[in-house]
Amino acid sequence: MTQLSIIFLGTGGSWPTVKRNVTSIALKRGSEILLFDCGEGTQRQFQKSNLSYMQISKIFISHFHGDHFLGLPGLIQTMQLNDREKPLHIYGPQGIDTLVDQLLSLGFFKPKYNIYSHTVEGNDSIEFNDYSIQVLSVKHNIPALAFCVQEKKRPGKFNKAKALSLGVPEGPLFSKLQRGYSIVLESGKKIASKEVLGPPRLGRKIVYSGDTKPDDQLVKFSKKADVLIHEATFDSELKDISLEYGHSTAYQAAEIAKKAQVERLFLTHISPRYLEKKIIENDARKIFKNAIVPDDFSVIEVKLKK
Repeated sequence: MTQLSIIFLGTGGSWPTVKRNVTSIALKRGSEILLFDCGEGTQRQFQKSNLSYMQISKIFISHFHGDHFLGLPGLIQTMQLNDREKPLHIYGPQGIDTLVDQLLSLGFFKPKYNIYSHTVEGNDSIEFNDYSIQVLSVKHNIPALAFCVQEKKRPGKFNKAKALSLGVPEGPLFSKLQRGYSIVLESGKKIASKEVLGPPRLGRKIVYSGDTKPDDQLVKFSKKADVLIHEATFDSELKDISLEYGHSTAYQAAEIAKKAQVERLFLTHISPRYLEKKIIENDARKIFKNAIVPDDFSVIEVKLKK
């Protein structure tokens, strides 16, 4: 089983405060880290956490407001100073190629490891070995994206009694069947994995919204996700200001979570005006009880469904 955890490195919006750094979310899956947004100071947040920035394989930038990408130059250069060799892939909206080129020409810096930029847009799907990243264009005041990490389906539950009744001895052949392979017994009898496995089981699904006005597209995009990470810059009393600046209130984020039937909602990009998270949390819980405002360095494990 691949362990999957979400580490909230930065949960604030606009500018860093004493309590919250600006946006950066790490998803650690096994030994790989996927980083979603990289606000200023992200490399320092890594150093304060139990994570290693050297394990980052891919960075996904939602949009080009500074509190979502200005941590890239320092992070990239720090990796170089720590002798990084493996490639780094950076994904983002139109303009990411130019941005990365500019970052790599700042001062006299030239990386010794390969850095690849990738332009993505709404409805794109990026396939990797055992998970994919879906992309959605959302409603901010500039082009902005949401990302969905969807693990591929796993084999169904193993029926041990059925396997034994078919003459399969306990041991390595059990393991092969559990992994979805067919086997041949000493008698020459062939047994397909589907004979002893239940229906395929869904992998985990994590959605990260970036900055967005309330957007019904996110309902379908987030449908039955294990985790939805959605911005909640303001509470409902500042609904008009929130809309003007292209953001969502906590209540509006909770409406998306409820309609999408997600299991857990984590509210981020909290405005510096809020010294206490309860105002935001209580606003969301009026409609969706399992809503949480994480602190910087909160760690959330996402377990596989049985």
